[in-house]
Amino acid sequence: MNYAMKKAVEFLKNCSMEYEEIGFESCSNIFLEEMERGLNGFESSLKMIPTYIEVERDIPVEEPVVVLDAGGTNFRVASVYFDPEGRPVIERFRLLKMPGVDQHVSKEEFFKIIASYMSDHLDVSNRIGFCFSYPVDILPDKDGILVQFSKEIKANEVIGARIGSNLLSAIKADGCKDKKHIVLVNDTVATLLAGRSAFKDRVFDSYVGFILGTGTNCCYIEKNINIKKKKDLDADKYQIINVESGGFNRQPRGTVDIEMDGSTVNPGEYTFEKMISGAYFGMLCLSTVKTAARNGLFSGAVSEKLQAISDLTTKAVNDFMLYPAGGENPLAAAVGRESEGDREVLYHLVDRLIERAAKLTAINLSSVVTKSGKGKNPCYPVCITADGSTFYGLKTLRQKVEYYMKKYLVESCGRRFEFVSVENAPLIGAAIAGLTN
Repeated sequence: MNYAMKKAVEFLKNCSMEYEEIGFESCSNIFLEEMERGLNGFESSLKMIPTYIEVERDIPVEEPVVVLDAGGTNFRVASVYFDPEGRPVIERFRLLKMPGVDQHVSKEEFFKIIASYMSDHLDVSNRIGFCFSYPVDILPDKDGILVQFSKEIKANEVIGARIGSNLLSAIKADGCKDKKHIVLVNDTVATLLAGRSAFKDRVFDSYVGFILGTGTNCCYIEKNINIKKKKDLDADKYQIINVESGGFNRQPRGTVDIEMDGSTVNPGEYTFEKMISGAYFGMLCLSTVKTAARNGLFSGAVSEKLQAISDLTTKAVNDFMLYPAGGENPLAAAVGRESEGDREVLYHLVDRLIERAAKLTAINLSSVVTKSGKGKNPCYPVCITADGSTFYGLKTLRQKVEYYMKKYLVESCGRRFEFVSVENAPLIGAAIAGLTN
């Protein structure tokens, strides 16, 4: 270990931020314990939300469905059908603005706007698949009650309302006389369903949906008999469970994690997400670097410039990892040409935080695959459909995740997995949900 790396490691250990200090097996066991508690209805940081979405049914071919996708500040609408080879065909695609972005809207206005977005598509089908990527309590009829919006959406009256039934009422008020059926899913569930449809010639033992972008979450397929908190389920059937993995709170955290969490709008909530996801990773790196600067890890001039940085995005972190010697990113600019030693220490600090994020991600996914009980035969791995800019875009993250999963899940636990990516996963998954549920 060279001098620059030694400095970085010693600092991270002193802050309890060093990835080597996280016990993979022990943390996985705790994650599995939280999953079990969530399924049993006990207090748990993992909500383990039943979605009532089944996956056993065949996807009908050449049968259209109206598809909606609401997430962030964008709203998408399209029609989708699957050709005789099972390939999705997306038509009449429109990219629109989520109601409530520009100004406050009432509950009535919110659903009226969405109904107007759909007006040119309602003749396509009486089935509607809606990927609604905000926190929702899913109901047995596959409708859902909104828990909260992200801060960009100004539609407070919609919180606590049923999304599907209110939209159907707005469609009817807009003049539609046909009876419509809506199935509500979130982006993680839609991602899982898209992966199930994308590889018709492959045989997988089970499926996992995984998102690591601005936020993080995962879902998997569970047998109903194991969902103890719900008493009215067919014990012989399976359904998708939304883990809400970003809420996990029993992972080891360091002093910088705790300090940064306290500065967020929701301290104490989604602490796992704040250690790995794109919305927070840049902030976490900046907090770590500033703490290191205050502790004398950098020379005087570089230390002052690093502490003067007011904001650091995850994209800027990635730019530094790609172009540590230059480029338009605040970290490289702070080092400038003054000290190669400072540059190397800075690189090691960020690289080891990425390593930690990868290890925690692998703990999450390995636990979910283990809980599914699948993937024991190498001929039939578990298909993990992954989506998100952080997972695919942050330098070395995906490779590091696969390394830890191979080391623990494959070599120690005898489970096999395979990552896949599906273009337009939210639209395709919502189409499958609408056609098969």
